[in-house]
Amino acid sequence: MKILVDGDGSPVIQITEKIAKEFSYKLIIFTNYAHQIESDYAKIKKLDIESQSVDMEIINRVEAGDIVITQDYGLAALVLGKGATVLNNSGNRYTEENIDNLLAKRHLYAKMRRANKRHPTHSKRTPEEDKNFKKCLIRLLEGRD
Repeated sequence: MKILVDGDGSPVIQITEKIAKEFSYKLIIFTNYAHQIESDYAKIKKLDIESQSVDMEIINRVEAGDIVITQDYGLAALVLGKGATVLNNSGNRYTEENIDNLLAKRHLYAKMRRANKRHPTHSKRTPEEDKNFKKCLIRLLEGRD
């Protein structure tokens, strides 16, 4: 089992790296060349800046039992289909039970943007989100979730 991180803009790379190292899990961070990510522990996979290049590489490398960390609902849906566990940057799990609703919401927000209508925006990241992410990832690696 390995941990795969959609690293483009991820605020949890350092937390994930520390925990992966603690538990001796293989960690691969996928990012495009526009992001400068370095690690003494993780393998960094740098990809073209083209749209979806990071997502496609993750889809091609993920295996059943892996853990994927992403905010991307579309990527989450695809890796769930391959038997992976998916966490977002706040520690919430994407599951077969909630992914359809999340994808529908994404579609609705895209329609609203095209119509120049306002939709809910994301609030600033909080320390509580970091704590929750850490707790959830540790529970997964310990086999308690």
